[in-house]
Amino acid sequence: MAANMKKLNLLSLAVVVALTGCSDDDKDYKSLIVNNTLPVGSEQCVNGGTEKLEGEDTNRNGELDADEVLTTTVTCNDPASSLTPQQLVNLSTNQWFKDAKVKMATSQDNIEKIVKESGKAKNIILFVGDGMGVSTVTAARILAGQLEGKMGEEHLLSFDTMPFSGFSKTYNVDAQTPDSAGTMTAMASGVKTDVGVIGVDEDIERGDCSTVAGNELVTATELAEINGLATGIVSTARITHATPAATYAKSADRNWEDVSDMPEDAVTGGCEDIASQLVNFEANLEARFAGVDVDGLEVVMGGGRRHFLPKDAAFNSSDAMSAVEGDRTDERDLTAEWQAKYPEGQYVMDQAGFNNLDTESVSQVFGLFNESHMQYEADRANDIAGEPSLSEMTSKAIDVLDNNDKGFFLTVESGRIDHAHHAGNAYNALNDTIELSKAVQVAMDKTSIEDTLIIVTADHSHVFTIAGYPKRGNPILGKVVAVGKTEPSMAADGMPYTTVGYTNGLGYRDLGDETNADASYLEGPAVGRFDLTSVDTMSPGFHQEATVPLGSETHAGEDVGVYAIGPGAHLVTGTNEQSFLFHVMDYAGDLVKNADAKLAK
Repeated sequence: MAANMKKLNLLSLAVVVALTGCSDDDKDYKSLIVNNTLPVGSEQCVNGGTEKLEGEDTNRNGELDADEVLTTTVTCNDPASSLTPQQLVNLSTNQWFKDAKVKMATSQDNIEKIVKESGKAKNIILFVGDGMGVSTVTAARILAGQLEGKMGEEHLLSFDTMPFSGFSKTYNVDAQTPDSAGTMTAMASGVKTDVGVIGVDEDIERGDCSTVAGNELVTATELAEINGLATGIVSTARITHATPAATYAKSADRNWEDVSDMPEDAVTGGCEDIASQLVNFEANLEARFAGVDVDGLEVVMGGGRRHFLPKDAAFNSSDAMSAVEGDRTDERDLTAEWQAKYPEGQYVMDQAGFNNLDTESVSQVFGLFNESHMQYEADRANDIAGEPSLSEMTSKAIDVLDNNDKGFFLTVESGRIDHAHHAGNAYNALNDTIELSKAVQVAMDKTSIEDTLIIVTADHSHVFTIAGYPKRGNPILGKVVAVGKTEPSMAADGMPYTTVGYTNGLGYRDLGDETNADASYLEGPAVGRFDLTSVDTMSPGFHQEATVPLGSETHAGEDVGVYAIGPGAHLVTGTNEQSFLFHVMDYAGDLVKNADAKLAK
């Protein structure tokens, strides 16, 4: 505000009126008046106005400095309307109205600040909330607010504050309701494809190794690598799982995570398992593009150690949960192979190793923090050897990647939102979404909107609903309590029901304080309604009822949200094919153009 300005320049900022002349008396100072225009959306006047500053030029410099202001008078404009001020008083004094006016001004300012030219993004970060549909975002936003003591609905997740947003259509080429392999391939490569295949186009036949050759796609991560940028992949799922795998692998089946998962004809046919492709990423990329010299992924962090270790107890890690941790039947220890390829890099498998990473000096990081998927955020404290949170991994990944002066490309997946929904456990799905929001905030704090494009989206949705008519501020994980009521509403069967629930899945479980959502799979689907009168539906182990009993809750087919900030973010608007996101990132970073130039040399 003007009162806080260090100096108010007479010529450029205001009209100054001299009220008295100078005299020989040193104490006879010239009185000055400065009139400032307040823009629409300012905190003092949401509809704009004027600010009159009066004071004395005690230092005789001809300018009214901040410490010379004696009085400030603010006059606010009435809203532009044919209504009288008396008729407008309910609007101009209403907090919702005033907040919206401020938001209008902020939005205009954000739009003006966004770099709209192509190729201006030095860094690109793609966040994927696996299974994070619109209802998940809404419920997580409310829960996050309620955890902070608010009513909840008015709260904003970090990516809610981004200036641009739109929707992605998630269907696969052959499926109305998609899977993560096809959806992430679309985002990573700009080409929609079939269910269950990784990094290849729709001409592939799932499970047929012979159809891979010639149908491989080029991903944004690979283009960034060719362009000399630092590259990284972070996930709370197995790092060989569909979403992270789509950034680096080409596979006729998403389930070919290691050689033991592949049919014999695929192995003899020359197809490489996904874990092996990760370790051989550098060599494979150089083989595909003659003359290209790349240095490999700088950061890989996630779960899935079992796919990198031989099926031999001698190779078990300190926190192995199985008698034999490794699954590989080819006797290869891919963690050792990676270390041999990158002797200056560091392989870490627990919180201590993660904490000891020197981000200023380490060249490459390979972190595998669990035998399978990493823990749910709410269950992380129960990990045997300890593991970092998604926000911690995001922070450290950026610290390593930004050592490259050319910039970086980073993909971050919150993979366990999806798994919690499949298990029918909203508690973990929402808490992992909140943790994703924290990770996004870390990225926003560590980068600049001038040179870093950040996109937040989901690969698909889930059949997760927010229903009933609960009153404002009602606990989002609680039972429905109607407006003006204090007791839960009753369904036609005379029993209470929860605000959030699932269209299908395993259904009701009351597992108390259990923070591992996967515990629900120990029993078959629960059929029908259950009396929740004495059940704590907000406990970690409560699993919502499901209408259609299934062995696992399913994905949903509706559009998902996309949120963006930074160079090129203005292109994220309206409803687009999911493959469009690659082209936004390409525009922002000139990924294809720069790679073409490199390959042409």
